[in-house]
Amino acid sequence: MEKLKDIKLGKELLSVETNDKVLYDAIILQRASLRQGTHATKTRSEVSGGGRKPWRQKGTGHARQGSIRSVQWVGGGRYGTPVPRDYSKKQNRKERKLALQTAFLSMYHNKQLVVVDSFSLATPKTKEFVAMLNTLELADKKVLIVVKELEENLILASRNLKNIAILEPTELNVLDLSYADVLLTTKEGLEQIEEVLR
Repeated sequence: MEKLKDIKLGKELLSVETNDKVLYDAIILQRASLRQGTHATKTRSEVSGGGRKPWRQKGTGHARQGSIRSVQWVGGGRYGTPVPRDYSKKQNRKERKLALQTAFLSMYHNKQLVVVDSFSLATPKTKEFVAMLNTLELADKKVLIVVKELEENLILASRNLKNIAILEPTELNVLDLSYADVLLTTKEGLEQIEEVLR
């Protein structure tokens, strides 16, 4: 891959004071929002059966038992069980924006941002797409591709590759940025990213 020139971001974006703590909170928030929280098991009051005492209190040689649905019995209820809950967290809008700016600027300063003139495929072939990644020396990396408009050929050619994610600038998020090794975009895409992050 031949480097043609350096890309400079706008002064307004470069002057942002990044904050790793806010970025960490935003990642936790986004990961928590992906959790369904529908886990549940039944407690002693919810399992069926066990209405009577299995044997009398004294004289049998067994330990005393009140119900065959107590926690120590097979088929009994469970103790301290998970119950459905909402894992979502809250973060104010300014913090969310700062987290996104921090994630993006981190990639920019670590030279993980690659900008190309255009990004279009003649055919929806994965082979052609991989060849392009090889030309850019990105085939073995986790690549986040940000394009101004999603093209069908690009989507079809990349959907079988597990290390590729494609987004529009308005869909940019901290989780995808933090997972990616490289952010690949076009000049137009970069301009839109800057607009989103302003």
